[in-house]
Amino acid sequence: MFDRQSIETLPQGNQTTIDQILLQSPGVTQDSAAGGNFHVRNEHANVQYRINGILLPDGVSGFGQVMDTGFVGSLSLVTGALPAQYGLRTAGLVDIISRTPPSTPGGSVSLYGGSHATGQTPFEYGAKIGRWEIFASGRLIMNNLGLQNLTPSHEALHDRTRQGKFFGFASYAIDEATKLSFITGTSVAGYQIPNNPSQQPQYAAYGLDYFDSAKLNENQTERTFYNVLALSKSVGNIEAQLSYFSRDSTVHYVPDQIGDLIFNGIASNVYRSGFVNGLQGDVAYRVADSHTLRAGFIVSGEKTKVVNSSSVLPVDEDGDPLDTPVAAYDPSAKLGWIAGGYVQDEWKIADALTLNAGLRFDQMWQYVSANQLSPRASIVFKPIEGATFHVAYARYFTPPPQALSAPTNLAVYNNTIEQPAIPLSSPVRPERSNYFDAGIMQRLTPELEAGLDVYYKRARNLLDDGQFGQAYVQTAFNYDRAYNTGVEFKTLFSQGDFRAYANLAWARQRGTLVTSNQFLFDSDEFDYISRHYIYTDHAQTWTGSAGASYVLCGTRGSVSMIYGSGLRSGFANTTHVSPYTQVNLSLWREIGTVFDKPLTFRFDIVNVLDHAYQLRDGSGIGVFAPQYGPRRGFFVGLKQQF
Repeated sequence: MFDRQSIETLPQGNQTTIDQILLQSPGVTQDSAAGGNFHVRNEHANVQYRINGILLPDGVSGFGQVMDTGFVGSLSLVTGALPAQYGLRTAGLVDIISRTPPSTPGGSVSLYGGSHATGQTPFEYGAKIGRWEIFASGRLIMNNLGLQNLTPSHEALHDRTRQGKFFGFASYAIDEATKLSFITGTSVAGYQIPNNPSQQPQYAAYGLDYFDSAKLNENQTERTFYNVLALSKSVGNIEAQLSYFSRDSTVHYVPDQIGDLIFNGIASNVYRSGFVNGLQGDVAYRVADSHTLRAGFIVSGEKTKVVNSSSVLPVDEDGDPLDTPVAAYDPSAKLGWIAGGYVQDEWKIADALTLNAGLRFDQMWQYVSANQLSPRASIVFKPIEGATFHVAYARYFTPPPQALSAPTNLAVYNNTIEQPAIPLSSPVRPERSNYFDAGIMQRLTPELEAGLDVYYKRARNLLDDGQFGQAYVQTAFNYDRAYNTGVEFKTLFSQGDFRAYANLAWARQRGTLVTSNQFLFDSDEFDYISRHYIYTDHAQTWTGSAGASYVLCGTRGSVSMIYGSGLRSGFANTTHVSPYTQVNLSLWREIGTVFDKPLTFRFDIVNVLDHAYQLRDGSGIGVFAPQYGPRRGFFVGLKQQF
């Protein structure tokens, strides 16, 4: 778990993003923005986020970049065979508890900046007033590395971003047993799509056959607004909560009309939107101190709109492209529904033995309709003091994100360079899987603990996504059969002002036979996948992270490291990019007071070794362009409390 202190201790502290925090957890793999930023146990997306126990629904952009770190009081990543109360997105649960306001009203403002023309202005404020508790945080962000650089250079070309994020929380204690809470959040971000210079034109358009790839002007905007209203009540041995949630999100990619045609033969104006409203209810009945029954439901409706408005080059009778583009308009809109319910029994059979068994039912009515009854069970055994052993099984049902599974009208691309080699567009189906997980956590000394976890997943219709065009958006498809297996090792040492941790994970995910949106694939690659189990593009064999922090003479220093053996690349993902290591450093201390409030200074170095490493090389399934990790950057910040 990352509490507030451990988040502040990480290099860049409150300025780091939630996905960068998660990279310090076992089995979490770094990826590019186009690939989803990170992967838990080699899964693509399939992660759910909960704030104060309330599920936040999917949108058309990832929550890893939407939420502001400033509001996080604590953050935990829960993996494995999840209990029945957690459904739909099951690779991992990011469980966030919002910060509680201070007893005395106050907050802080910060200035933070440095390399890559970075500037941030975070603020936060909290107060307890009578029965009210309120907390708000937000920031403005500007830098020249909004998305991953396409080259190994220190500075990317055409990669400016401007972002604004806000989070607000308010709760009112109606009485000692009843509380009404409200959560709201906003993220508005504009991105320039980075350029790769010296690329060779592939087509001619409007009589032009040359364009300087360093001067392309592609842009993308992302907007997200979410709100949660929750009523919680405690009566005797019963605790209940009823929540209403909503999320409105849009993504809009605007192409360089001439440049995209000359380099790609198509210029696509891509718009995606999703508006979700839903209810979630949970109740827990404590039969005894050692026995708790739980039940709950969730229902949500989502209205999505996906529009691909393209200019594309037609072809003549011999298949040669012409230089006068034609219009291809492909809209899709859908009102879809998801509903689910669960019952769960957690029973401490003996002092050293706990059983958790449950049953979950989920139903989806989207582009396809499907349902599943899913049993879950786990046993936790503590044979000796300091040792905890667990073994668990879960049956999972994972609907595809509705915006990512919108159908494509292949007919609008007939007689153009985009006419697919495989004219099949079977609908994207929900993933069904059996998941087994076992592990042990052992406290070796009062300061040192270590853990080992193994897992195995067997799936039908494994869900995967890829970037199959210039826009930084994903399109979903299924592998007919797949498996995912791995081993994770973790250690944590804590003594006084010194804290250190290390994680290492081995994993393998492979699938075969593409059964939906087949048109996305070339015929040779499609045939190969039909006859072989291949690695998914985001599969990484070895993943590691480590870090340490210490306070000396009032100055806290910290170091963090991430390691990856390389994501997949090449034809049918048969190779991988080179291994890499990124090391970050941080120093921060209180340097004085202003109006009797502390003033804090921090200094951060990202990628100390200045290692130019690739996350993607532009090849592999659903990989449109190369992406590199950040080069060395120096950053300073001042934080003034008030």
